[in-house]
Amino acid sequence: MTTRYRVEYALKAHRRDALIEFIKGLLAVPFVLHSQPTAASAASFADMVTESHRRYREIMRDIEGLVNDHIACDTARTPEQSKLRFLVPSVGRFFTPLLLEDAFVEQDRRRAISSRRFVAPSFNDIRLILNTAQIMSLASLDGPIKLITFDGDVTLYDDGQCLIPTNPVIEKILWLLERGLCIGIVTAAGYTDGARYKERLWGLLERIRDSERLTDAQKKSLIVLGGESSYMFRSSPTHQNLLDGVDRSEWELDEMRAWVDEDIQSLLDIAQSSLEDSVAAMRLDALTIRKQRAVGIIHAKGGKFAREQLEEAVLGAQKTLELSDVGKRLPFCAFNGGNDVFVDIGDKRLGVLCCQRFFGNVTGGQTLHIGDQFLSAGHNDFKARMAGTTVWVANPAETVSCLDELINLMEKNSNNPISTE
Repeated sequence: MTTRYRVEYALKAHRRDALIEFIKGLLAVPFVLHSQPTAASAASFADMVTESHRRYREIMRDIEGLVNDHIACDTARTPEQSKLRFLVPSVGRFFTPLLLEDAFVEQDRRRAISSRRFVAPSFNDIRLILNTAQIMSLASLDGPIKLITFDGDVTLYDDGQCLIPTNPVIEKILWLLERGLCIGIVTAAGYTDGARYKERLWGLLERIRDSERLTDAQKKSLIVLGGESSYMFRSSPTHQNLLDGVDRSEWELDEMRAWVDEDIQSLLDIAQSSLEDSVAAMRLDALTIRKQRAVGIIHAKGGKFAREQLEEAVLGAQKTLELSDVGKRLPFCAFNGGNDVFVDIGDKRLGVLCCQRFFGNVTGGQTLHIGDQFLSAGHNDFKARMAGTTVWVANPAETVSCLDELINLMEKNSNNPISTE
């Protein structure tokens, strides 16, 4: 039994999202009861679609009510009374209501969820419904949204690539800057020199520099926070790197100022030892990289690690640090970077909070973080959920689609349509 439990946990449990799995289970019931895989006539198929849509919509309306109750309980400081928390114990905080019924109607129109006879509502269906529900709640120009933060790899650009001028996300970001929103790029890449970030973001930075639509203040409303929460640079069109370093006093949180270098180096020593143990145990052809506030392993010859090897190293480092004394005092993030594993001091929660502080104490309900890594272990966007609202994308194309959805709704609500093409 122990071996089976460990296998189930290591290979599956940390790759699930409890709220999505809960919703998926609820939607499976009407699918089983009302889908017609053997329907012989168009009439019976049409009846199935109508009934399935009705039942799915009712369920999403009920979950929307559970979320509203959850928010009310948190606001009243009685979180133990939340029914949703009772049903999904690991569920976190919601900074805004989620318009789940309306979001389902929209995604059903796009994905024909109610019309499927053989494939039940999936993880991705529900992820996209949640994304749309969150975007709908933030879409009004007169609404709460003030800050949008992005992960880098797999969110703005493909893994290991850079943001080139033809990337369609650039026009969307320029549109948002022009409307007075602030933009943060919160990335695990930890460089002390702005020139390294310019190499990754040059297409966007040059478009900001050359834009005739943006004011000088708007051109400086983009920041890059590297190493999760370790180094901040601000867009500066006159700087040779198009990014200028920001003094830590302008953005560092009080809890971060209490960190001592001895603890930082001790945590990195433990993390390095754990990663090197994993390298030895799995006979990986890997190099260890040690930075000021991070340590990791990369392939020694530019090859590829297996996903299971990366996750073994991540979970081993995370568990080792969680059991250490310094790991209880200092926040850290152990994550799978796709073909490397790193442990950073700090995490995306702190990174988003630093962006909020820098732009004038923006609240969680006024912040949207867009990222691709939201599973509970080995995925560094997960803790951003503790700092603001989030959207979970699978690739850069989905990021563009989400921004299109946000912009279209903002234009609709403002009655002032402006093209971003």
